[in-house]
Amino acid sequence: MGFSIFAQSSNRVISTGVPFLMITPDARAAGMGELGVATSPDAYSQQWNPAKYVFAERESGVGVSYTPYLSKLVNDIFLGNLTYYSKTSDRSSWAASLKYFSLGDIEFNELIGGSIVDQGSERPNELTLDVSYALKLSQKFSMAVGGRYIRSDLKISTDRDASSANSLGVDIAGFYQSDQFDWGNKEAIFRSGINISNIGPRLNYDINGRKNFIPTNLKIGSGVDLFIDDDNVLGFYTEFNKLLVPTPVAAYDDQGMFLGYQQPDITFLDGILTSFSDAPDGLSEELKEITWALGFEYRYFDAFAVRTGFFNENQEKGSRRYFTMGAGFNLNFIDIDVSYLFSASNVRNPLENTIRFSLTFNLNSASPAVSNDISN
Repeated sequence: MGFSIFAQSSNRVISTGVPFLMITPDARAAGMGELGVATSPDAYSQQWNPAKYVFAERESGVGVSYTPYLSKLVNDIFLGNLTYYSKTSDRSSWAASLKYFSLGDIEFNELIGGSIVDQGSERPNELTLDVSYALKLSQKFSMAVGGRYIRSDLKISTDRDASSANSLGVDIAGFYQSDQFDWGNKEAIFRSGINISNIGPRLNYDINGRKNFIPTNLKIGSGVDLFIDDDNVLGFYTEFNKLLVPTPVAAYDDQGMFLGYQQPDITFLDGILTSFSDAPDGLSEELKEITWALGFEYRYFDAFAVRTGFFNENQEKGSRRYFTMGAGFNLNFIDIDVSYLFSASNVRNPLENTIRFSLTFNLNSASPAVSNDISN
């Protein structure tokens, strides 16, 4: 009986369209267990919490990152990301980003007259274009709203019923950053953040096919930066995530035959509202749908950083569990970050044993308003 219950619940893994939106694009966050909603601001806050930008140390910056995907099998599947942010004043900021996911080249051959004839190749891809605006509502708290255009072009020319899928997403985020305070005999800064991302309508790949939910997601996290002295800082962070889309439920045909588990055909707003209470096994299964991560960062004199972290997902809901590590280097106005992932699960991770790179170009000098914060 125990095995049967596990098998049924493990078939209720939540899936969405455009899952590349959940891939961590930057090496700094990737090195800390893939978290970032409440870490110190950096150029890649657009992905995690755009409300952080108004607390950024630099007035503006550009982030460029490259993430190989399934690198053990192929060398042409990757995620690329380009982000720009600018603080228009001490109270406001805006940012824009482009994320591009290439699924590599797919070659087509046809058997003609006993010979294999090359019919060309195609490269399916997905992308997003984002813009966000953040505003300080007080000296310690900010909020942001973001808009996202999503395009998923997975069709191939031989499939006449398929088409490119398009959608729009909205992000709503909040961020709190304290002043420095005494913690024992040290100084510290506390941060907390929340972000509801990808609020938007479902995707439709086929003319008469089922629509796919986009990965509407809730992130909540907090963290503390502890200043050992003027040159050494330790950061400790935690984050919780939950997809705000329906849990798959049992589906049957007209004769009562079991067809498997499918997400109900409801609107995205209904999906968000019911996502906290729709799991067939009740609260216990809802809690299993929450992933959590722990992250650590050591920074020395704003010139060097070492990071590590752990990410956990319940084994019945995907079983992603892995350790990460990373490092960062500041070379005048350029930050270089790298990260690496070690799987701790029997389920292979497509980013396992992959080195991720990201570059940050700090375009302007440090902001006096946040000069005590030694984030990147």
